[in-house]
Amino acid sequence: MAGSRSEQRFFKMTGSGNDFVVFSGETDSEFEDPSCIRSLCARGTGVGADGVVFLEKAGKGDVRMRYYNSDGGEAALCGNASLCSTRLAVELGIAQAGGFVLYTAAGSLRARIRDGLPEVDLEPVSEVRPDERNISKLPGESRLGYARVGVPHVVTEIADIESADVTGRGPQLRHHQALKPDGANANFVAKRADGQFVYRTYERGVEAETLACGTGAVATAIMLSSWGESGHETTLWTRSGLPLVVTLQRQGSAWLPSLRGEGRIVFEATLRELR
Repeated sequence: MAGSRSEQRFFKMTGSGNDFVVFSGETDSEFEDPSCIRSLCARGTGVGADGVVFLEKAGKGDVRMRYYNSDGGEAALCGNASLCSTRLAVELGIAQAGGFVLYTAAGSLRARIRDGLPEVDLEPVSEVRPDERNISKLPGESRLGYARVGVPHVVTEIADIESADVTGRGPQLRHHQALKPDGANANFVAKRADGQFVYRTYERGVEAETLACGTGAVATAIMLSSWGESGHETTLWTRSGLPLVVTLQRQGSAWLPSLRGEGRIVFEATLRELR
C-alpha cells in the first residue's frame, strides 16, 4: 500500500518497552501483508513498533489475537503483546476485567486484570532443557538452558548484565545450528546486588535487542527455578526498568506459567499515508 491513504484507527501500546501497533475490529486484509507490517513497524518512516497486533471478538466476552513481528512474519505468541491485548480488550469493553479467554496461535490463554495490571496464563510449558548440551557455553556463561514458551528461547546466566554481548552472542544463539530450523530468542540473565534478577533479550523476528520480552521472561523464570535460584514467583527487571512478574506452578513434568506486567496505551490515532 505504498503511498496509499487509509483512514484506519489504531492504538500504540507498550508493555515494559516492548511496543506494538494494535488494530481492533475489522481491518482490511492488506494490513496483514508482510510488507505492510514492515512499513508500520519502521521507525522514522512508519508508526514504529516491535510488532503488530490484530484483535477481534471471538464469541461472547472472549478475544482473538494475531501477532506479527516487525520483520513481517507471524509469530505463535508474544507475551507482552498478550498483556497489551488484555488491557485494550477490557478498555474497549469487549472483555471483562475479571477474566476471559484470549485466543492465540499458541493456544487459548486465560486473561484478566489483577492488581491493576494485565495478567495471562500461558499454555503449559513441557519442552524444557535446563542444561542445553547441544550448545557450548562461552567463558563467563555459567548456565545455558532452553525452553519453548509458545516460541523457542535460549537462556544464558551471566554474572553482570551490562557485560552481556547481546548484539554478538545474541545472533549466534538465535541462529545456532542445534536450534534449526526455528532458531530461538536469546536471553541473558544476571542476579543484581539486591538479589533480584535482570535480563536482556535478542528477539527473533525483530532481529535486535528489545526493551522487554514477555515469553523471554517466562522462559528465564523457568530456568531460574530449574536451577534452584528462584521459586514460585519471580520478578524480572527489563531493559526499560520496568518489572515483569512470572508465577509458576507444576503439573507433572510441565510448567504452568502466568505473566503479569505493563500494558499501556500510549496513544490512539488514525493511519493516513504509509510507505
